[in-house]
Amino acid sequence: MKDEVDHVFRKSASPAAIATEVTSLSWLAEATVKGGASVAELLRHDSGWLETRRMRHGSPTADESRTFGRRLAMTHAAGASFFGAAPPGLTAGSAVLAELPSPAVELPTYTSWGAFFSALRLAPHMKQAQDRGCFDGDQAERLWSVIDRVAAGEFDAEQPSAVRNIPIGSAPIRAQPAVARIHGDLWGSNIVWAHDEHGATGTLIDPSAHGGHAETDLAELAVFGSPHLEDTIAGYQEVSALSDGWRERMPVHQLHMLLVHVVKFGGGYVPTTVGVTDQLC
Repeated sequence: MKDEVDHVFRKSASPAAIATEVTSLSWLAEATVKGGASVAELLRHDSGWLETRRMRHGSPTADESRTFGRRLAMTHAAGASFFGAAPPGLTAGSAVLAELPSPAVELPTYTSWGAFFSALRLAPHMKQAQDRGCFDGDQAERLWSVIDRVAAGEFDAEQPSAVRNIPIGSAPIRAQPAVARIHGDLWGSNIVWAHDEHGATGTLIDPSAHGGHAETDLAELAVFGSPHLEDTIAGYQEVSALSDGWRERMPVHQLHMLLVHVVKFGGGYVPTTVGVTDQLC
């Protein structure tokens, strides 16, 4: 019995958070069998807890980070039906991220990424942050100006290009969909570099998956850093080239994660959020 416990990671959270994670893990795992990124193995769950297979942590090499990038491209290529689509089995309005509302939609509602991202990712958390007095008047004005520009489509871009150089063992996907299947909360600590005798494998944990833009996952990896990030991006682009101007768009994709941190943890994240905003003004 002890050996079984030692090999299991148990997590407790609200029913909404557990439902979001369970359905997200399952949806992302569908892409794994087609060559997508590895996903934590879900063993059991109930309304307030879940258990996954415990992983031994390692440190990736540059080549292993590059492999993760290739596999992440294949995850995104698995696609979603529309912007804001929830994982199958999840009630759209109950989706959360870090126990904060992270709403999805049941039916196609937004015709562009910018309309979706501003309405369901940026504006709700900006309102929460403002209600808590996190930003002064000038900071809030600049942030809302950027959110309005996102809504208007100023930062919209094509998804990465058609899939090429498909990793060995992957399904023969030949084109990226108009809407990517993304992790949705992909900061560096939500990748476990699971180590075994073959090396370290980038494995996704704690997702809030939905239909979104592939650039969001990559931009969020850069917020707090990820090992060999440039190698991850290079591996990604071996499979699916990012659209021109993707580096300049990274700050707008990062705003969501930063606003979540402002709401959750307060003023310590305000200067970074304002600095990212100023890059876009």
